[in-house]
Amino acid sequence: MGKIALQLKATLENVTNLRPVGEDFRWYLKMKCGSCGEISEKWQYIRQMDSVALKGGRGSASMVQKCKLCARENSIDILSSTIKSYNAEDNEKFKTIVEFECRGLEPVDFQPQVCLSS
Repeated sequence: MGKIALQLKATLENVTNLRPVGEDFRWYLKMKCGSCGEISEKWQYIRQMDSVALKGGRGSASMVQKCKLCARENSIDILSSTIKSYNAEDNEKFKTIVEFECRGLEPVDFQPQVCLSS
């Protein structure tokens, strides 16, 4: 399928740098199946530290998922070299903060949130 970039536009007040911290940062996304068009109802997260083997020894991805509707196995991978900070000079402008390599899964929505551990 190719690469899909996530762009962010924000108004920063008293903040100079907005960035994901660590390989365990959770990118909360809603996914769309590239085969049948089914969109996930729930937020799903992917992390850079996760690596799942693809069928047939074709490498690995951050997430491998079987579509509930068409049963096709799809994957998405975080391209770690593309992760960027959103800085004060980017204020009120769109900026690409990460890119994903998509094979059948397409992110259609992003929700920034924090996972608090108990």
